[in-house]
Amino acid sequence: MTFQTSDLKGNQFLDLLDDDNNIIKLSYVKEGLWLKNFGHSNSLCVCATRAIINHAPIGKYRLRFFPREEFKCSCSLYPIESRHHILHECGRFNSYWSLRRDFLGYFIMFLETNLSAFTFSDSLV
Repeated sequence: MTFQTSDLKGNQFLDLLDDDNNIIKLSYVKEGLWLKNFGHSNSLCVCATRAIINHAPIGKYRLRFFPREEFKCSCSLYPIESRHHILHECGRFNSYWSLRRDFLGYFIMFLETNLSAFTFSDSLV
């Protein structure tokens, strides 16, 4: 119950909007309000969860936990690969474009179109 309180969830969570432009509240009860949209694919659910909680194997994560590893984006346009950069600016993930990637439906389409976003297969080694 306390997790659902927005001031306790932390500032790293990606706020997604429903079709009525309302922020979707995080919940695990009855598959939650957003979790049920990813239930058809385990890999999609994992990618979405990593992106939503901002704990994905991307540059910002590597900089924090593995500071000796490379953390810049391989597109060479951004010094630190971040969730915002991947969703809105990175040239590697332009297979699907929508200005409203904060809407749940568009966010799902982005992840389905860009299968390597927020995955370990995309990590620099």
